[in-house]
Amino acid sequence: MLIQKSRIAVAVALALAAASQTHAQQAIDETRTMSRIAVEATEQPDYGSRESRTATKTDTPLIDVPQSASVISSAVIKDQSMQSLADVARYIPGAGMAQGEGNRDTIILRGNSSTADFFVDGVRDDVEYFRDLYNIDRVEALKGPNAMIFGRGGAGGVINRVTRQAEWDRTREVSIQGGSWSNARASFDLGDAVNDSVALRATGMYQNSESFRDGVELEGYGINPTSAVKLGEATVLRISYEYYHYDRTADRGIPSLNGRPYEVDPSVFFGDPDQSHTEATVNLATVVLDHDFSDTMQLRNRTVFGDYDKFYQNVFPGAINAATSTVAISAYNNAQQRENLFNQTDLTFSFDTGSVTHRFLTGVEIGRQVTDNFRNTGFFNNTSTTYDTPLSDPTVSVPVTFRQSATDADNHGTAKIAALYVQDQIEFNPQFQAVLGLRYDQFEVDFTNHRTGVNFDTRDTPLSPRAGLIYKPVENLSLYTSYSRTFVPRAGAQLASLNLTNEALDPEEFENVELGAKWDLDDGLSLTAAVFDLDRKNVVIPDPNDPTRSILVKGQTTQGVELSASGNVGAWSIQAGYAYQDGHLTDRLGGLDLAQLPRHVASLWNKYDFNQQWSAGLGVIYQAEMFAAADNLVTLPDFTRVDAGVFFTPNDHWRFQLNVENLLDEKYYANANSNNNISPGSPLAVRASITSRF
Repeated sequence: MLIQKSRIAVAVALALAAASQTHAQQAIDETRTMSRIAVEATEQPDYGSRESRTATKTDTPLIDVPQSASVISSAVIKDQSMQSLADVARYIPGAGMAQGEGNRDTIILRGNSSTADFFVDGVRDDVEYFRDLYNIDRVEALKGPNAMIFGRGGAGGVINRVTRQAEWDRTREVSIQGGSWSNARASFDLGDAVNDSVALRATGMYQNSESFRDGVELEGYGINPTSAVKLGEATVLRISYEYYHYDRTADRGIPSLNGRPYEVDPSVFFGDPDQSHTEATVNLATVVLDHDFSDTMQLRNRTVFGDYDKFYQNVFPGAINAATSTVAISAYNNAQQRENLFNQTDLTFSFDTGSVTHRFLTGVEIGRQVTDNFRNTGFFNNTSTTYDTPLSDPTVSVPVTFRQSATDADNHGTAKIAALYVQDQIEFNPQFQAVLGLRYDQFEVDFTNHRTGVNFDTRDTPLSPRAGLIYKPVENLSLYTSYSRTFVPRAGAQLASLNLTNEALDPEEFENVELGAKWDLDDGLSLTAAVFDLDRKNVVIPDPNDPTRSILVKGQTTQGVELSASGNVGAWSIQAGYAYQDGHLTDRLGGLDLAQLPRHVASLWNKYDFNQQWSAGLGVIYQAEMFAAADNLVTLPDFTRVDAGVFFTPNDHWRFQLNVENLLDEKYYANANSNNNISPGSPLAVRASITSRF
């Protein structure tokens, strides 16, 4: 399969190279930095982004990146009143969000479910918790594996949150929001220059809300001060610190019956909401030093320390017994502590070899992660691990004692990472470019099971290549082909539930071949298309018979098509996407479709500015039916959801906004974690907000 894919990529590359020669002579005298100059000279559209560091670690126009990438801008986040990554994922082609056992973000990219493929400003943020968008400027999704840039993981891609940073521009914004089910939220964004050398900024948020789900509540708050200091004409030091905390109900949703979600009012809670909660505290400190040696050579050093403390406990539903009209309730809790320390040093420099321009990246990353997991099983009335309750009364209040069973985790793990990587962005001429990269990782894990006394040491030293070719028949249109590979070693929370064997400790491997096109229209609209084939080996998936544990299958494959449109055309703004994805397991459970991978997903958000004061938005989200788990026994039906928004901006200082989610009150199921943990979608919900700028 790999040989066949390589031949396809080589054939396409040769065709692109031949075509480019017909244009080379007439363009040989044009400047080789024209595309970058054009980007800098053009005002960025509110709903679009045409440049990013995420895909290459260099400031590169997205049209010159040979890989599918989606950017959800701050304007889209604000207009749709997005507050979580689940809101964002619906507008990223090829992405979805699983339930995550009601206690964490679980992204699904091209059929690959992960709780670890999250990054902040390009640095790993792989702890299992719910992330908020209060301090986020934009969210970038890079689809397809790319260990060359990000290291381990990124199986189907990665999600990178770009934070708001201190700049020498004045920022004064305070927002207050209220809405359905006692939704209450306040946020602020304040920043300014202290003098020509120092700038400060702080973002913050507080939320206290209920839910359409009975007994489900959320309280959270965060603050993120940042500073920027010019240490000279060529050097900038940035320091930031985030404190973020929440306490919310862990909601595992509803069970299934006869292959479908159980028919019940969406508000009904199965289990005990009073004994189901999850809380997390995040302390994240970052220091970044940027230095320009010259116009063609830059150095960036980034150090990040993160301390994460997370706990969750749930009393949740299992299978329904149709004969007795009862549902089995189970319980457990889990505590996880994690300390992350990462340092990245990147040196970029440009040079010419004859008529060819090179933009070279060399980098080193070192890191250390220390993780402790401790799990208890819940015993109802201090005797039984399950409690059968009538379907007519599934919300229970039964005494539960939590203590360790024979298989519960009590683990300690230390992971050490050291990596070297190189990348060359080559411009042969204005029509033909290439991106070539290679990363070497040394990944060591020392894992101890305190309950059994068993200790495992593993060491992986993979090479992760990346190759992409770009043909630009005109400046604002690119056609590309790419190949990339990544690996996922066993570490962190994965080891908490795997039965450790040599086979289980072998890393997963991913290979992706992609063909695509990107077209930046002059009026501010960007169009993209991609066709991909992603293969995965030595796969860990949730056990269909026990979703709290993991099992190995030999492989899976996903093929698909992704289309997107984003940007502005006059008074019209658009964020739209479509994905067709076909994925299945290839061994052990061979032939079964991948869990929570709908064949068709489409999203469209339109906003129209009638004048300087009034705007309105309308959105439609469609999701085809999908299976809740890998055994393909339970199907979540398809749905279409309509959203809307009205915006009034009387002057530069005030903005009034009304958002309606699920305008037509469609009954639907948003996602799942297993056959009996299915999340109902929200009924019609209204949120109103007032923003003051001063």
